[in-house]
Amino acid sequence: MVEPPIRSISFIGLGLIGMSLLRAIKGSPLAREHSILFQGFDPNFTESDRCDVKGLGLDSFIEDKQRLYSADLLILSAPVEVNIALLEEIKQFAPPSTLVSDVSSTKSLIARKARELDLPFIGMHPMAGKEQRGYRESHEELLLNKRVIFCDDNGLLATEKGRFLVRLLESAGCITLSMTPDDHDRVIAQVSHLPQLLSTLLMGYCAESISKSGPGFATLARLAGSSWDIWRDIVATNSDNIADELDNFSKELSLLSKEVRQLRLEQLETRFSEANRLYQTLKEMNRS
Repeated sequence: MVEPPIRSISFIGLGLIGMSLLRAIKGSPLAREHSILFQGFDPNFTESDRCDVKGLGLDSFIEDKQRLYSADLLILSAPVEVNIALLEEIKQFAPPSTLVSDVSSTKSLIARKARELDLPFIGMHPMAGKEQRGYRESHEELLLNKRVIFCDDNGLLATEKGRFLVRLLESAGCITLSMTPDDHDRVIAQVSHLPQLLSTLLMGYCAESISKSGPGFATLARLAGSSWDIWRDIVATNSDNIADELDNFSKELSLLSKEVRQLRLEQLETRFSEANRLYQTLKEMNRS
């Protein structure tokens, strides 16, 4: 059998997304075929945590940075500002052949830092998650049929390692697509970061009435359970795009208020019809 271009993968950060991705890739036919080694490190882990993650698929928990960063592929799965800071250390310890990736929710700043350090870097964003945190909440099917966005502005996806990385994700049941880091941050500000902040705002706005609410409100407010520890870095590294989306949405909200107050029922019906159509499209996309 021909040796694959990626024989070992190190995960730095073993939380919900990192461990879910590890478990998904490890269980994939392509990874099993080539017996890929999965190793990792998390600075917050106890001895008990280390034993538990080995039971979930981690082959080796490695503290030595030279060994940890010498894998064929590094996947940074800590909060984004931590991932950005780790690039300096990776430049120091990793061989030039090591491909670096991450699972951060923002991409422009980390891609820029990787370019400054001349690191071979492909950004990666699995569009999956839930409000709960930690490796105990991880699952190999969390990313099944979910989109994984690759952000590559150096042509690395066309290399042998880049193509193999895409094949690994697709073998794990993910749907892959690619865009530039800047385009990613603009798009994700609209479809991910804006909904999170609206859910957070809605929960606070309705605080005195939630004891009278029903399941519809709970569904809409689900994202309000997300942790600030994660979202702090996201806001800090994508603030302009998020603020732009909040400004634009506030204009739409003001227009909607006028339509309701002035009983412009035809315009409201058009909004509902278009939203119904788009919702059906969204459901079909998530079924595929």
